[in-house]
Amino acid sequence: MPTFRTLDEADLAGKRVLVRVDLNVPMDEGRVTDDTRIQAILPTIRAITEKGGKAILLSHFGRPKGRDASQSLAPVAAAVGERLGAPVAFAGDCIGSDAEAAVSTLAPGAVLVLENTRFHAGEEKNAADFVQQLAALGDIYVNDAFSAAHRAHASTEGLAHKLPAFAGRSMQKELEALAKALEAPQRPVLAVVGGAKVSSKLELLGNLTAKVDILVIGGGMANTFLAAKGVKVGKSLCEHDLADTARQIIATAASHGCEIVLPVDAVVTKTFAAHAEHRVVPVDQVAEDEMILDAGPATVALVKEKLKGAKTVVWNGPFGAFELPPFDAATVAVAKAVAEATKAGVLLSVAGGGDTVAALNHAGAAGDFSYVSTAGGAFLEWLEGKQLPGVEALRR
Repeated sequence: MPTFRTLDEADLAGKRVLVRVDLNVPMDEGRVTDDTRIQAILPTIRAITEKGGKAILLSHFGRPKGRDASQSLAPVAAAVGERLGAPVAFAGDCIGSDAEAAVSTLAPGAVLVLENTRFHAGEEKNAADFVQQLAALGDIYVNDAFSAAHRAHASTEGLAHKLPAFAGRSMQKELEALAKALEAPQRPVLAVVGGAKVSSKLELLGNLTAKVDILVIGGGMANTFLAAKGVKVGKSLCEHDLADTARQIIATAASHGCEIVLPVDAVVTKTFAAHAEHRVVPVDQVAEDEMILDAGPATVALVKEKLKGAKTVVWNGPFGAFELPPFDAATVAVAKAVAEATKAGVLLSVAGGGDTVAALNHAGAAGDFSYVSTAGGAFLEWLEGKQLPGVEALRR
């Protein structure tokens, strides 16, 4: 049994169900340009409506400073209806008379979207009076927005203490995937951490060295570790002032029995541009006027060899400047190797973070990973070992 309450335990028939979702979707001229987050919440909406519950959706949109028509959820509500294939009502506010009237006329099995919660300052302040006004609209609370679970806001955390609270289908799927990856994983566990800077992932690296068996470091942050070991990295992105920190992470990893894998060769260039003239060199042969933009083929072969013995992979961040071909080669090659092993049933793979999702999609590998989180900040905080307020509020 999971440590958090799920929809399977909720009595939904005839109940007003306040569902925190993430409808903060990309828009262009009033049209949704990426409906990934809408598709993710459809199973929860259907689970409620098919049991005769009244699904009342709460979400933020953008970063408005008070009421702002350009940040309204009205066009998003229409898009939810299109994807759901059923009518979806909309209320011009998330509290007060407009919201109360819309909820009061809602029939069992119907769906309603309430206006942007961030039109009210009480949302981000998790203000008691705002929480109370939201709670008055429902009988049950369901959180299906893992992507907002790292925020202790009224609609993500406050409501869970006022009403019987449950995880939605998307939230449940995410939490179960993450638990399998780090909380109770099959070992050995291999983590891939890439990206530009060590400084942005210090807590992440610190947590992973104590939890994984192999830590593969790529991207710009690998240059900082190489420099800390005395390797000259030329004009590469590198935080030389964090050399002591990098050495401390290496020492901490060793004390936990965690093997750190760094690039052994690199793709270097003098120009940061797609299809720039480049060459492959061992990492200790980077010229002063060159920059590392990707890991080389020997590094890819090394990582693939480490993957052969792994049972679980956690991935955050690319190996190189994957947006600029041919400096996407290492990311694509390793992503495909992880995807193939996952597809063959010998590996559980969980990935997340904005650049990571884009990189895996670019590699055509995301669909074959066990789970790819689109949660961004919440996924990163989970990797860092932090408690997420929206998740903790759902625990038994």
